[in-house]
Amino acid sequence: MATATPQENNARPAGPSVRVVNPAEEPGWDAHLASFPDATIFHTGAWARVLRDTYGFQPVCFTLGEGARLRALLPLMEVNSWLTGRRGVGLPFTDESPPLGTEGGAFEPLHAAAMAHARERQWKSVEFRGGRALFGSAPASTSFYGHTLDLRGSEAELFARTESSVRRAVRKAEQGGLTLSVATDLAAVRTFYGLLCKTRQRHGLPVQPFRFFAHIHRHILAAGLGNVVLAHHGATPVAGAVFFQFGGTVVYKFGASDENLQHLRANNLVMWEAIRWHARQGFARLDFGRTSLPNAGLRKFKLGWGTVERTVEYVKYDLKHGGFVTTKDAAAGWHNHVFRRLPVFLSRMAGAVLYPHIA
Repeated sequence: MATATPQENNARPAGPSVRVVNPAEEPGWDAHLASFPDATIFHTGAWARVLRDTYGFQPVCFTLGEGARLRALLPLMEVNSWLTGRRGVGLPFTDESPPLGTEGGAFEPLHAAAMAHARERQWKSVEFRGGRALFGSAPASTSFYGHTLDLRGSEAELFARTESSVRRAVRKAEQGGLTLSVATDLAAVRTFYGLLCKTRQRHGLPVQPFRFFAHIHRHILAAGLGNVVLAHHGATPVAGAVFFQFGGTVVYKFGASDENLQHLRANNLVMWEAIRWHARQGFARLDFGRTSLPNAGLRKFKLGWGTVERTVEYVKYDLKHGGFVTTKDAAAGWHNHVFRRLPVFLSRMAGAVLYPHIA
């Protein structure tokens, strides 16, 4: 059998190789993502920088590539907490961030590399937020509803897809003297944050630290990757929402409102303005984020816009016990009663302490 010369070996194209990269620091990372139609803001370096700068999490993404071509990727972050331990999460405070480009057996080497890294770093567990079908018979650790709206079509067609109750609410809001704005400045973020503090208290949840939203402004909004839609009644902010954009996908990430002015139906008008605005900008779909299974009210709100419902499933592997595990959706529990009774300033303090540990 003939043996290839060193020159012939060097001439052969290199096969796919796995790399471990940090999206927050990798040059040209977001440009590489353009080849993946399912990539969202959560796969970008911008989102990685938000989580790194706010909470100190360490981005670690496993990539499969051939030369300069990125073929597939598996996103994770290391959360190192004295309270909850060191673990991998893909990704913290992210509704869904599945692996990309996993066709043709690309997932297996990525998963193997991720598990080897997890053992080397002595992670307690690894949680994958999306792509459960890639794990064969592994059970979902937690399940949610997901909703996606097709933004293609005329404004009249988009409005006609909504339920009649939604159309009535939008028309009522339009007659209520509300003014709307789509903004990216820090002042709009501060206005939204004021509404969010009230909303989180109403739902019995700790408030995220403002530095989280300051970093969202710095890395996402100021970079043209998102906006804040606000509704005012006179000088009073009534409702608002934060949207992220990447590729053809818009993500509805945060919503908030003043419960005392709920009768104005400002939430409906904010969402309708966001749908119209992003459709005019040429985006193909609006992802409404995840919804806890017991939250019938939020599910109804999202379905009312003509969305397509799906199941979002996470998978969690416990390295200590060597097996897949199930976990409880922590959105509802005894803690809700506690945080409903806390003044906002105490809820903000609690959030600043807790969020780095509960990713």
